[in-house]
Amino acid sequence: MSTMNRTRLWHRFAALPVLALAAAVLPAPAATAATATAAAPPEAVLELPEPGGPYRVGVTDLHLVDRHRADPWVPERRRELMVSLWFPAASRGGTPDRYVSAAESRAILTEFGMTDVPADLLSGVRVHARTGVRPLARPGGWPLVVLSPGFSQPRSSLTSLAEDLASRGYVVAGVDHTYEAAAVTFPDGRVAGCSVCRLEEAGKLDQEYLVRGRAQDISFVLDELTRRRTGVRVDADRIAVVGYSVGGAAAAAAIQRDRRIDAGANIDGTFFPAITKDLGRPFLMIGSDLDRGAANDPTWAASWAHLTGWRRWLTVTGSTHGSFPDYGVIGDQLGLPSPPLSGERATEITRQYVAAFAGRHLRHHPSPLLNGPSADYPEVVFER
Repeated sequence: MSTMNRTRLWHRFAALPVLALAAAVLPAPAATAATATAAAPPEAVLELPEPGGPYRVGVTDLHLVDRHRADPWVPERRRELMVSLWFPAASRGGTPDRYVSAAESRAILTEFGMTDVPADLLSGVRVHARTGVRPLARPGGWPLVVLSPGFSQPRSSLTSLAEDLASRGYVVAGVDHTYEAAAVTFPDGRVAGCSVCRLEEAGKLDQEYLVRGRAQDISFVLDELTRRRTGVRVDADRIAVVGYSVGGAAAAAAIQRDRRIDAGANIDGTFFPAITKDLGRPFLMIGSDLDRGAANDPTWAASWAHLTGWRRWLTVTGSTHGSFPDYGVIGDQLGLPSPPLSGERATEITRQYVAAFAGRHLRHHPSPLLNGPSADYPEVVFER
């Protein structure tokens, strides 16, 4: 498959979960109206799963500006990022966070061509982190996990994974890569849309350029979180980067360029480019069964050969590319048809295996889950 076609697949796969959400509220053809109504009751409650760790979760947003770097897509501007920072909270209190604003929901749905659905559909999703709460102090700071989302998807699309990791004792930085997400809202009210999506649609997007830029974004976020006071202390000696889809390619690029990163993970993303130099630090690959099987993406096999440190390649049976971000579990709650593996189950598997990976390599905890097949998660196949 050409790199141009793979880029178009990014966009199509990223859109699938939202297209499914929209199906819940679009008028059904007469032959299927009863089925659609039964499957997607209007009173459906949209809520992300409860975090699985012992800590309450707080969240705050950071507005970061790299004064030393031009924006890769709008060179007349400095590179400007919005980052959500999830963390273990000292107490409950505060205010429930919102998943996305009504304006952001509208932009996300519009980006996927869903203009005949309630514009605020995604703004009603309930989350568990709270704003306005104090971080729980820890001597030396908390281990840090940076999350990079899929192409055209905002940082909010990985909220379930972020909340779960924070509840287990990590600071989690979800990065919005400006002009690469459907909507990035800045503190002054400006909203940056996905101008890069227009390049992709025209077949003019250089994927390797995009991934290099994301890796630079991640390094800049590390600079800011380890050198400045944000109110949340991180341990600069324990850092992992995890990405989904093109964010997974960015995680691979970031760990290769930045020695501060101790471990990396690619969740179902083509490597742009494949890893060609030996990488001795831990790396985890989690792939979908139906879209990224062991034989379906040559960049996975090519990269695997150069992972010379701890490594795992896991395939989640019954999953598709769209199974891993939040939209899969939201679709379940709307009663929509799902892949063989439900969104709820895919979310549980993703959380458990990423947490085991972070625990093993940032906390040096035993992680039997990563040693081989598990009776608790028979869907997870250990490749190679």
